[in-house]
Amino acid sequence: MEELNPSHYPATRAAKVVENYINYRYGTPQRIFLAERVEQASRTETEGLGRKYFLHFPIKEFKSKETVNCTAEVLYYLSDPPRAPEVNVIFDKELNKDTEAAENEFYNKMKSLEKPIEAHTIPDNFGNIPPDLEPVRYLALTACGFIIWQNSTENTLYNMAQIKTVKQMKRDDDFLEFNFTVLLHDFVSQEMIPWQLQVLWQPKSGTTVEQNSRLPRNWE
Repeated sequence: MEELNPSHYPATRAAKVVENYINYRYGTPQRIFLAERVEQASRTETEGLGRKYFLHFPIKEFKSKETVNCTAEVLYYLSDPPRAPEVNVIFDKELNKDTEAAENEFYNKMKSLEKPIEAHTIPDNFGNIPPDLEPVRYLALTACGFIIWQNSTENTLYNMAQIKTVKQMKRDDDFLEFNFTVLLHDFVSQEMIPWQLQVLWQPKSGTTVEQNSRLPRNWE
């Protein structure tokens, strides 16, 4: 077992993978989580398999500011083609569910719209986000949690920088559907990566990324 400096990039990058995994699993249009400072970090290496990171850090729900401590493991596989990291996380207490009423309100509002939402550039170039589109942005962050988790390695650090376009699709079932084009920022390479996502959401079943694809740089 190799002890790591919790503030150095191997530990902080692994914590970012956990953050995105948590957002995909537990995030909603009304709830998103941010990893706080890593407190403890170590790793082991298994020949032919990969490196496993062991982390302890608090994670904060952005709106309520409630903090929950989590213990996590991230296994980066040595494989060709690349394989998504395996993530396991345990919380020291149950996550707050105070957002359920707001989630149902958002769901009912979106289902009742005569003209489905269609927007672009969220936030705008000045960092502004229309309040009525904040839940849509949260949903994009939740869905991007899946993309970032699935595509992370020890040498990447992704973040969703902007929604370039979003279009709500009419459906006859219980799900909301949004088609997003987003920009993912890789802090390591400083590359802005366009990505397309088809996202389904429903309060009881959560977020599902039905389809996704990395777009060419000149997609516009």
